[in-house]
Amino acid sequence: MIRMTSSQMLQMTTEEMDANGQIITTPASSASLNISITPDMLFNEGHKLSIIVYSILMVVSAIGNITVLTILLRRRMRTTSRLDFMLTHLAIADLMVTFIIMPLEIGWAFTVQWIAGDFMCRFMMFFRTFGLYLSSFVLVCISLDRYYAVIKPLNMKEHRGKIMIAFAWFTSALCSAPQAYIFHEEKHPDVKNYTQCVTFNVLPEGGDIIYNAACMLMMYAAPLVIITFSYGSIYYEIFQKSRIKNSDRFRRSSLNVLSRAKRRTLRMTITIVICFVVCWTPYYTMVVWFFLDKDEANSSNIMLQKALYLFAYTNSCMNPIVYGVFNLKRNRTDRNTVKKITITFKNCQNSIKSQIELCGVH
Repeated sequence: MIRMTSSQMLQMTTEEMDANGQIITTPASSASLNISITPDMLFNEGHKLSIIVYSILMVVSAIGNITVLTILLRRRMRTTSRLDFMLTHLAIADLMVTFIIMPLEIGWAFTVQWIAGDFMCRFMMFFRTFGLYLSSFVLVCISLDRYYAVIKPLNMKEHRGKIMIAFAWFTSALCSAPQAYIFHEEKHPDVKNYTQCVTFNVLPEGGDIIYNAACMLMMYAAPLVIITFSYGSIYYEIFQKSRIKNSDRFRRSSLNVLSRAKRRTLRMTITIVICFVVCWTPYYTMVVWFFLDKDEANSSNIMLQKALYLFAYTNSCMNPIVYGVFNLKRNRTDRNTVKKITITFKNCQNSIKSQIELCGVH
């Protein structure tokens, strides 16, 4: 059996990068069919490195997201929180990436060619983007939830969060559906027993550009615009309210405590969004470069393309780390608050006792 890279279709193809981080293969000229198999078409050090990195990411992401999911589910048994509900679904989305996409990439790098059949090709390509779409859309839901909580708290009903999450799941499935149609198993016409899960012979000329642009719009650009608007509006509202003076000291103190809790939540959710932007922007910059100058982008180092795609997947590992850091700070703050209340209560008791003794009351 000839081992070849999962992103190539031997001599019959040329390479194009798709919006999901891999190389779309398209038919090449008939003159290229006589080119011999290159070393990159066989299992090599690049595949070995991919297997190692994906394996590490999978272990870290699995431990982190399972831990976060367990904490959130236990907390939901005691209290109900829209944010915890949405963070639960974000952890589920990251676990889908962890246990579906990462093992797929590991197995594909190991076998190089596609050996799972046409049905699994379509099935796995559907879920390959489903988890990524869901993660992006849940981040949008979180940003809108924070927007309503700060800007329009009276309009934020409890069921609205559930509706938004349900819509995120439905839209993710809808956006991923074309994957099951476009990707299919293809046999190589000149190399015996070689098959690959590819996209060519389906979309018309130029259709791949339109499809990849649509993927980038739905998975990255549109969510980023909505998230930026939501948090921009929140910080503008906070800035406006911070200028309002309160004459009542007790009321001002209460408002400060409330705003501190909201600021802590905002910092956590914004940090999660920043991780999303940092992890995915380099890859989508490469995609835009491909749209603008296909020949120049294709001539770039294939390892750089794979590295950017791998870096994007680290986002699934970052979310539980961010949640863990902020949760530890929250617990430490809560313990300090309880300690201060206890000390204050004891001081009050001692003060009252002293007053009673001074008055000669027994």
